[in-house]
Formats: sequence, structure tokens, C-alpha cells
Amino acid sequence: STCSFLDTDRALVLLEEYCKKLRKPEEQQLKKAIRKVMGIFKSSLFQALLGSFTKKATRHGTISHPSLPAAVAYDVLGCPKD
Repeated sequence: STCSFLDTDRALVLLEEYCKKLRKPEEQQLKKAIRKVMGIFKSSLFQALLGSFTKKATRHGTISHPSLPAAVAYDVLGCPKD
């Protein structure tokens, strides 16, 4: 299935679920990094850039690619991007 460019909420849910599983001391650095990425996804600047990118992609017919947030979440979680 193809994700929309506005799949930020889904990415945040996936990353939050993953963070809950990181309990070992050696995983805390990764957890901190993921939380930083989540903060970026939630920022108004990121949302504005994403909105601008989506408008351009729609005009050029390239909207079928996975969203940036979802792609990052899938990479972190090791999920297939399909």
C-alpha cells in the first residue's frame, strides 16, 4: 500500500510504540534520538515544509512515494516500506 505524504501521525504512533520497548540502559541513547526525531515531526516548521512539499509533489504527480515521516519510522523499526 502507498502512504500519503501527510502520514506523520502514523509515524509518531509507530515511533512512540517502539520507544516504549526501549528499557535497557544501552537503549536510552537510541530512545533519546527517536524522541528528538518525534519532536521535529511535531514542529510547526516541519509541518509547513511538509505541506509545501506535498503541494509541489501533487502538482508533479509524484505523491505516490511514502511520506518522509513514515519512511523514517519504517527505517527505525525495520519495517518493510512497501
